[in-house]
Amino acid sequence: MRLLLDTHVLLRAADNSVAMPPDILRLIEDQDNLLHFSAASIWEIAIKNARGRSDFQANPTRLRRLLLDNGYEELVVTGEHAIAGAELPLLHKDPFDRLLIAQAIAEDMTLLTVDQTMMRYPGLRSR
Repeated sequence: MRLLLDTHVLLRAADNSVAMPPDILRLIEDQDNLLHFSAASIWEIAIKNARGRSDFQANPTRLRRLLLDNGYEELVVTGEHAIAGAELPLLHKDPFDRLLIAQAIAEDMTLLTVDQTMMRYPGLRSR
């Protein structure tokens, strides 16, 4: 299964002191799954970290390197993704989350998220 981790799940995966929901942890640890992170998540972390958000205290450069070194594939943001994100219903107002949803749908990936609002999007496979 091709999995795209949302930004908060990525941050939890990188910080062993933060509890990960068991069902998501099982999917991440399953060697048969292909793990992906979005360049949009790294961008989001960089912006929100620079603004001093306490829930985004990861160094984006180190996090990206850690993910790549651990076998995660980076998903670039394309114009197709940007257009798809703009066409989504306005269930969620965070532009980064909307872009992740659009990427998961366009790339036929399952989005790993704990955000109940994100899970409500039609056409999105999420866990």
